[in-house]
Amino acid sequence: MNMENINIDRRKFIGSASLISIGLLLSQKSVVAQESPVNIIKKAAATAKIEITKLRGNLSVLEGSGGNILVSTGKDGKLMVDGGIGVSKPNMSAALAKLGNAPLKFLINTHWHFDHVDGNLWLHEKGAAIVAHENTLKNMSRTIRVDDWNFTFPPSPKGALPGKTFADKESMTFNGEDIQMRHYAPAHTNSDISVYFPKADVLHVADTWWNGHYPFIDYNTGGNIKGMIAATNHNIGHSSDKTIIIPGHGPIGNRNQLIAYRDMLVHIYDAVKKLKQQGMTVEEVIKAKPTSTFDAKWGTFIIDPTFFTRLVFKGA
Repeated sequence: MNMENINIDRRKFIGSASLISIGLLLSQKSVVAQESPVNIIKKAAATAKIEITKLRGNLSVLEGSGGNILVSTGKDGKLMVDGGIGVSKPNMSAALAKLGNAPLKFLINTHWHFDHVDGNLWLHEKGAAIVAHENTLKNMSRTIRVDDWNFTFPPSPKGALPGKTFADKESMTFNGEDIQMRHYAPAHTNSDISVYFPKADVLHVADTWWNGHYPFIDYNTGGNIKGMIAATNHNIGHSSDKTIIIPGHGPIGNRNQLIAYRDMLVHIYDAVKKLKQQGMTVEEVIKAKPTSTFDAKWGTFIIDPTFFTRLVFKGA
């Protein structure tokens, strides 16, 4: 599919097998009482179809293995922004081959979460030098418990770890693009970065934006709702009506959709904060349904209204 004339409203991402599985899980009871969504997603990713969408110039998006993956293909080789889930290797390899026989040279990790970095090891073995924020390396190098996923992550193997890290900003020239990487203040995690391709005007904002869905916020590694709002304001300020914006999850989008997402976050944060300041417990806030105005649009997938209210309450 060619994205030169972009249909921003397409919803094909909902067809991702891995996320349908986890969506069904979380639409039931509390995730703590169920099998960890990490295990569910990894199992589904083993057979998930990888769909390719061509953007402007030499950029493409691969969907189906964890978070949205951006690929640059050209005379310098291939560069990936995020690498998906390791068990997707056969289907991911086939998808990368469809983009040409240029060798894989670089892999940029947008943050440390498994659905974005679990493929690091095989992609590094394939030839990719891994670039990430310094906190991605720190988080991948240690044992981390993510309570809301009911999962404890062990340290990643050495070959999966980023070999080059940065603290604030980083840039590199590849396939005719001056690729710009910028670290956010803690938002989804403490390791989030954006990756911008100015010539094509394509911005990958990773999990600071879940297009069309309530987002996950990882409080165990520094994430918070106020940071998510700040990151979204940053993304709005660094894009235009012509910018193609790649979310971590959900369909490829644009600035107007990003503004709607920001407005939703602000409204729900303000509502939850007000109720919390009145002395309500988290269960009482949930019963008050502070997300109800937005649930039909944003609350029908992985993070349901109850789950998202709990996440916002933590940071309100």
